[in-house]
Amino acid sequence: MIKENAPLRDKTALITGATSGIGLAAATRFALEGALVIGVGRSEARNKQAESKIKSEIPDAKIAFLLADLGYQQQVRSLESEILVLLKGWDVNHLDILINNAGVYLANKRRNDKQIEMTFAVNHLAAFTLTYQLLPYLKRAQGGRVITLSSYAHRRTPINLKRIVNPWPYIGLLAYKRSKLCNILFTSELNRRCQDIEAFAFDPGLVNTGIASKSTPGISDLVWRFHRRSGTTTDVPVETLLLLADRTKTDLTNGIYYRDFQPDTPSRNALREDLACELWELSCQLTGINWI
Repeated sequence: MIKENAPLRDKTALITGATSGIGLAAATRFALEGALVIGVGRSEARNKQAESKIKSEIPDAKIAFLLADLGYQQQVRSLESEILVLLKGWDVNHLDILINNAGVYLANKRRNDKQIEMTFAVNHLAAFTLTYQLLPYLKRAQGGRVITLSSYAHRRTPINLKRIVNPWPYIGLLAYKRSKLCNILFTSELNRRCQDIEAFAFDPGLVNTGIASKSTPGISDLVWRFHRRSGTTTDVPVETLLLLADRTKTDLTNGIYYRDFQPDTPSRNALREDLACELWELSCQLTGINWI
């Protein structure tokens, strides 16, 4: 049952990649804390399974799942109208919390219908477009928040934005690390350009999830299966997500990159305003968004 004095009661939250790992754990916990939760997943079967699991644990949970493959811009854009229908059904016209959690690690190179490398498309461009679309609803909330999952993997990562759309040679780990750097750059620039919401990049640390096991089985899968044994359960990073979702507990003066309940200092590249601006302009070009 939802807690009596749930801190997120009647807050609205959208969580991408909500059918497994951190996303599923966050959707479950946010529902328990009283939030009206919209989850996004790319499998209808897994969406139904996740929704059923949450409702079996929390019978009075307000939870709904939407279907979209975030590697494809058309499917990202289609979410806005579906989200609006759900919000109206709950008799609200705003979104309090957007958690850009969906992410992929691909051992082998894949490109979407626009010939954009899929790691970059899912891990960064989807968050960029979805945030833009939902910005009006976030602004209507009192203290709307955007939380984008990054990673310590962004550190010591070279980046050349002229080659990020179709990197060659392709190295799966490097593509993933670059996308996590982009998450922080996006968050920084979002705060500079949008003063009426607050955005955070969140490093969950090493968590025992199956992210590297979702691509083609091989050496990356084997290495990750061994490496993740020393990771935490998904419940651990969710506690920091709750902290960031609660407007009364955090503010931008403490920094925008969080790990283990507190602000942390990201890499030098992540702090470069010129790089963040260049990424923003590239993202606008690739998505066709005129986001000044």
